[in-house]
Amino acid sequence: MKKFIILCSLLTAVLGTAQVAIGKTSVTNSSVSLEFGNEDRGLVLPWVTSAASVTGAVDGTFIYDISDKKVKYRNNGSWVDLSVDATGVVNTTLQDTKTEQSGAKVAIGSNAATDTTPGILVLTDANKAFVLPKVASPHLNIINPAAGMMAYDTVKRQIAVFNGTVWSFWKP
Repeated sequence: MKKFIILCSLLTAVLGTAQVAIGKTSVTNSSVSLEFGNEDRGLVLPWVTSAASVTGAVDGTFIYDISDKKVKYRNNGSWVDLSVDATGVVNTTLQDTKTEQSGAKVAIGSNAATDTTPGILVLTDANKAFVLPKVASPHLNIINPAAGMMAYDTVKRQIAVFNGTVWSFWKP
């Protein structure tokens, strides 16, 4: 019961806050909704069986498609491939025995309590940004990356995505 109360308190705090810092004590400025610390870690995107199976996705949605082992994002109503390389590998045994919780959602921002946008993690503010984990040369410094991982490479100044085999880099 004690763990349940702590979990509910934490969830309430996250839902009621317009800004969240993970791995650090605060965000860098008022224009940030979600920001990560500077450890050599990336953000693992949600794994889906296929992009076609995602219903209700809005532009700006990011996924890792395990059918073709690619990181994708939704842009102008279509899925855009960010992985480039088609040799991705993913070990789905981590999630194969799990039951999907279709209503699971965490919303961060001033509209969090009323936001109806579908997604697992939804940033609801219209005037704040999401900052990817910043890693110097993630392809060298993230020792054991997971399929579907993203980070911002502070050396190349590019977005890095890992498809389970290789990193791809995108200049923002």
